[in-house]
Amino acid sequence: MNQRITIEDVARVAGVSTATVSRVLSKPEVVRASTREQVMSAVRQLDYQPDAAARALASGRTHTVGCVIPTLDHAIFARSTQAMQTTLARAGYQLLVASHDYDPAIEFEVVRVLQQRGVDALVLVGTDHAPGLWKALQAWEKPSLLTWSCDARLPSIGFDNEAAARLATEHLLGLGHRRIGVISGLTSHNDRARSRIEGVRQALKKAGLKLSPNLLTEQVFNLDGGRSGLRALMAVRQPPTAIFCGNDLLATGALLEAQRMGIKVPRQLSICGIDNHELSAAINPGLTTIHLPTQDLGHITANAVLSAIAGEAIAAQSLLPFELVVRGSTGAAPK
Repeated sequence: MNQRITIEDVARVAGVSTATVSRVLSKPEVVRASTREQVMSAVRQLDYQPDAAARALASGRTHTVGCVIPTLDHAIFARSTQAMQTTLARAGYQLLVASHDYDPAIEFEVVRVLQQRGVDALVLVGTDHAPGLWKALQAWEKPSLLTWSCDARLPSIGFDNEAAARLATEHLLGLGHRRIGVISGLTSHNDRARSRIEGVRQALKKAGLKLSPNLLTEQVFNLDGGRSGLRALMAVRQPPTAIFCGNDLLATGALLEAQRMGIKVPRQLSICGIDNHELSAAINPGLTTIHLPTQDLGHITANAVLSAIAGEAIAAQSLLPFELVVRGSTGAAPK
């Protein structure tokens, strides 16, 4: 049936010209959003299958965008990636997603494969990349964007991770805590984790305090990492009365382990995370955290990609807002 459906059929159902259908399929970014949706609705209705190879040859584009993320195992990346996919699909683009498990060498290989496959743009996470990858991106003639963090070398859309951690720490300081520990994700090849530790240090320094080396532990970014981190911090001679965790999975693991150990949260120990993962509102007590609008990040990144592909100028750096969400896991410092 697909072989019998023609571009003329799509144009008739959509109520536009065949030239408009062709533009939507080959250069969707130059067509109004309402017209794009009209045509794509007809394409879906008729199950029209254009010849992708012919389209790429005619337009010089494959209508694909490569997205390389550290891991497929974290919901925080899944939300932003899904939002990106949804926005790009509406414009007739397909998102190709790959991960590298925080390994710069693997990331470099994955990016090269995507470039060789002819993607029209690339989206990467963070600023920690192999030197060879930076050179390859700068020599590439197609758009590359960074997300989650900002770097002057490429257009970037992300968060001020230092400021986010600083806000969380200031919240804990405001509750009277002075012994504040940190359960961080692994900082190797992860600029976001390092920046969040630095944000804690900045807030403590402003309050005349320091982050004690024995109150900082690096763990894998998951529930078990949070549990291990909590045990490590509570085993020191003067354990913390509050803990900032590098993401909500670590914070949730720490909270569950505190409950297992009989430590009352927040009466004896306050715990704060970052991300506003859906778990943070579901557990008891609810987790105080920093809300990062990750879905907005995906939508904004996708629109920036489409603009860059169309040859339009995009902002060099865009920092998205964040906010403190106070729930039951933080309270006044014990006396």
